[in-house]
Amino acid sequence: MKAFISSVVASAVLLALPAAHAADNDLAALEKAARAEGQVNSVGMPDSWANWKDTWNYINSKYGLKHSDTDMSSAQELAKFDAEKENASADIGDVGAAFGPVAVTKGLAQPYKPTHWDQIPSWAKDSEGNWMLAYTGTIAFLIDKQQVKDAPHSWADLKKGKYVVTIGDVGVAAQAANGVLAANYALGGDEKNLKPALNFFGELAKEGRLGVTDPVIANIEKGEIQVAVVWDFNGLNYRDQIDKNRYEVVIPSDGSVISGYTTIINKYAKHPNAAKLTREYILSDEGQTNLAKGYARPIRAEHLTLPADVQAKLLPQSEYKNARPIKDQAAWDKTSKMLPRLWQENVIINMKQ
Repeated sequence: MKAFISSVVASAVLLALPAAHAADNDLAALEKAARAEGQVNSVGMPDSWANWKDTWNYINSKYGLKHSDTDMSSAQELAKFDAEKENASADIGDVGAAFGPVAVTKGLAQPYKPTHWDQIPSWAKDSEGNWMLAYTGTIAFLIDKQQVKDAPHSWADLKKGKYVVTIGDVGVAAQAANGVLAANYALGGDEKNLKPALNFFGELAKEGRLGVTDPVIANIEKGEIQVAVVWDFNGLNYRDQIDKNRYEVVIPSDGSVISGYTTIINKYAKHPNAAKLTREYILSDEGQTNLAKGYARPIRAEHLTLPADVQAKLLPQSEYKNARPIKDQAAWDKTSKMLPRLWQENVIINMKQ
């Protein structure tokens, strides 16, 4: 227990109480407390990802908060919070949707509901405000139109095609694992039973149509990939970086999966009010627009009027009509751990030598 707490820090502590909600608190007081803290340290929120650069530049220029980031995976972020505890060097992190509940279970998060809380879908937030998605990722097809003349718009189209489909390493990449789940939804499966998708990809393997190349921009640019199964924000980014006219990005019309990323405010944060003010900004109209500039679909997309040039970076809302979030996260957590073995036994075994 610290022996001395200044009046400024005392006011900050009051603002950091668990029931904190922007609608109940004075945002001016939150800003004042954040300014007194003077800085915000993040993990997993580098300048190059989701256009965090503009967010940090704004927070620095508007509120005078210094910033530093250490890039790391979701699991590493929570491990860091847990290991450091009261010696915390990080205030806020950006983690995959599945890690929000993990942070709560481990007692690593502190709640804060921003002003636009009610515009965040119920499936995309914790009722206490410990986590809420700021932006989503939906499994999409990235199609090289130079190589693929009959561009697929559904998993059914994909099955009928003659081109090679690349999904990546389902045992390592969350993107690839979610690609399997997206196909499973479209084919009538759920989080517990992956047989429909495993059969689907097993048939592609038998036909010699399952690619083994990693669907990253370097391989796509070299023309090594005809159709890739990727997150929409990756596909759109790759498309624009390489050749917007050559590539098409579509959400499969017969089903896909929506996931996303959430901020976690470290329970032990040394600058808790700066972290809460950061979350407040990220969920604001301007903060959400910044994310869209980085190809991340804002969680409040339906409530925003994005500038035309920013809107052009995203797919229309109509593309997402049959995309849905994971219903049973606990079941998916269990099944996804089994996926590497299931993939080997049902898909890789059918690969042509």
